[in-house]
Amino acid sequence: MNQLIISAATEGEAKGNPLIPNVWEMGVVLVGFAVLMYIVVKFVVPMFEKTFAERAEAIEGGIAKAEAAQAEASAALEEYKQQLTDARAEANRIREEARAEGAQILADLKAKAAAESARITEQAHAAIESERQAAVVSLRSEVGTLATTLAGRIVGEALTDDERAARVVDRFLADLETQSAGAAK
Repeated sequence: MNQLIISAATEGEAKGNPLIPNVWEMGVVLVGFAVLMYIVVKFVVPMFEKTFAERAEAIEGGIAKAEAAQAEASAALEEYKQQLTDARAEANRIREEARAEGAQILADLKAKAAAESARITEQAHAAIESERQAAVVSLRSEVGTLATTLAGRIVGEALTDDERAARVVDRFLADLETQSAGAAK
């Protein structure tokens, strides 16, 4: 048994302290870690960086595109509002022009109607005056004939002399006009 204990102790000394790592194992692990670190740094990290940069660029580009689209939409909205305002102003202007033109047409039609009415009235007055003159001439000749015949019967002789008959008719008509003017006052 003593031997056993000694061989176990020798074996324990040969194996060493379990808390102290084996140098060869540490070297292999360090070399593996270094190779793995080299692979990660050389190949994996650049791919992550590249992917990160692409995503960041895509996000920034998307934000820029969104801002540009927002600015374009705002500009289009402002242009639409301006066009709508211009269209309303144009419609108001056209409406006012139409009202003014309608008023002008109405005034022209009223003036034409007044002129036509005045022309018709003037023609009627002229026709009445013409007919009155014709009636006066007709009445003069008839009254003259009647007056001459009446005067011939009163006097007892025929008044065949035209000059004398005309004077008698004129005197008779003058007396009638004087009597009508006195009665009208």
